[in-house]
Amino acid sequence: MDEVINRIRIILRGMWHRRWVGLLVAWVVACAGAVLVLLVPDKYEATARVYVDTQSILKPLMSGLVVEPNVDQQVMMLSRTLISRPNIEKLIRMADLDLGVRSKDAQDALIDSLTRSLEIKNVGRDNLYSLSYRDTDPEKAKRVIQSFVSIFVESSLGDNHKDSEVAKQFIDEQIKSYEGKLQEAETRLKEFKLRNIDVETSDGKGVVEQLGGISAQLNQAELELREAENARDSAKRQMDQEHAAHTRNLTQDSGSSVSTPDLDTRIETQQRSLDALLQRYTDQHPDVISAKRLIQELEAQKRIEVAALRKAALENPDAAPLQSPAEQEMARMLANSEVQVASLRARVAEYTSRYQKARELLKTAPQVEAEFSQLNRDYDVNKKNYIDMVARRESATISGELGSAAGVAEFRLIDPPRASSKPVAPNRLLLLPLTLMAAIAAGVAVSFLLSQIRAVFFDARSLGDAFGLPVLGAVTLQVDDALLAARKTELKKFLGVFGALVLLYVIGMAVMVYLAGRAG
Repeated sequence: MDEVINRIRIILRGMWHRRWVGLLVAWVVACAGAVLVLLVPDKYEATARVYVDTQSILKPLMSGLVVEPNVDQQVMMLSRTLISRPNIEKLIRMADLDLGVRSKDAQDALIDSLTRSLEIKNVGRDNLYSLSYRDTDPEKAKRVIQSFVSIFVESSLGDNHKDSEVAKQFIDEQIKSYEGKLQEAETRLKEFKLRNIDVETSDGKGVVEQLGGISAQLNQAELELREAENARDSAKRQMDQEHAAHTRNLTQDSGSSVSTPDLDTRIETQQRSLDALLQRYTDQHPDVISAKRLIQELEAQKRIEVAALRKAALENPDAAPLQSPAEQEMARMLANSEVQVASLRARVAEYTSRYQKARELLKTAPQVEAEFSQLNRDYDVNKKNYIDMVARRESATISGELGSAAGVAEFRLIDPPRASSKPVAPNRLLLLPLTLMAAIAAGVAVSFLLSQIRAVFFDARSLGDAFGLPVLGAVTLQVDDALLAARKTELKKFLGVFGALVLLYVIGMAVMVYLAGRAG
């Protein structure tokens, strides 16, 4: 620790030995710094504040119908990317800053200067933005801010419509693609149905369902056929019985009991007519006599006809004519039963053929159903994608119109562009003390360097340490009153010169404060 302290002491003594050179350097740096600070041109700041209102009544009304962009995020991203080279070049043209530019290098330098000087800051969290620019000419700074505000407002969300058009164009291409795929799928599905038209019925049932339905129809038709055959057989038996009874009547019974439908009907009609006449007239009335005579003629004709029938029945009992009304009715029922049986047999044959065909188709049904399911799946996927794309195109159209509609994001100029009446830079009251401290630091640094370059030994120990040789002896300086007085005088001169430097800076700062107060 003593070694470190001794080393520091030696360094300080060496710097003190070169104090006048350091003080001279401090004066030179201080004067040069003060001149530079005073010569730096004043800069005026132009500012403006813009508020972006993103709360639109259209948002809740159009919710769910359109793709809602994050307007707040877009405005924030716009504020961060607004200071770009294309916008700076546009700003230079709008503010007429390129009138004195004669070369490409000068233009690039101007663009770089504006890029560093322009500032856009988000003030708080309510989409309030502050735009600022500094320049030596307040009117020029104001023109720049006015142009900057115009670019900010015009660039707001102007690309939304372009983005919507690009999105619509892309979606239209996708719709055309899916429309082609959908038409191809429909064509394949149509061709498949035409190739396998026998596999499916018009109601869309499969082969297994068809087989079950045909089997049920076949069973029902067979049941109805058996019922019709039983009814036919029963009618045939009844007709045979009636035929045998009628034949027996012809061969055994009296003539009056034999039925002759036509003559019996005529006789019965005449008999009723005679009864009606007898109620009004006597037996001697001509009409009554005529009716009785007609009835007798009909009964005689019946006896002749019955005799002929009996004779024919005796000669050939099986070929006896059908004269009984019951037997005729039985014949009609039998004919109807025969027709019904024939119809049901045709139906049973048709259902049997269909059933056999369905059983044959059942062998290839799994493969057909698998292919049909695959075609349906592809068709459904393409149809769903097509419908979704059409819906998205409509949504993109409405979104683009919503983005360009007034009120979606409204830019309000809270504070119009204005330039400050007082310069805001440079801050000379801050720069002058910094210049003074820099000058003092420069003087100290020069003193230290000189003490190290041209070292001076103040005791025998440091001399021996520096050369690594023993010091045999040392001659000491006797300090008398005259030398002590000279050192004090020299110290006073040094402090006076240094104090003058500090006092000069203090006076300069006081003058500047006074002038600034009068100007305000």
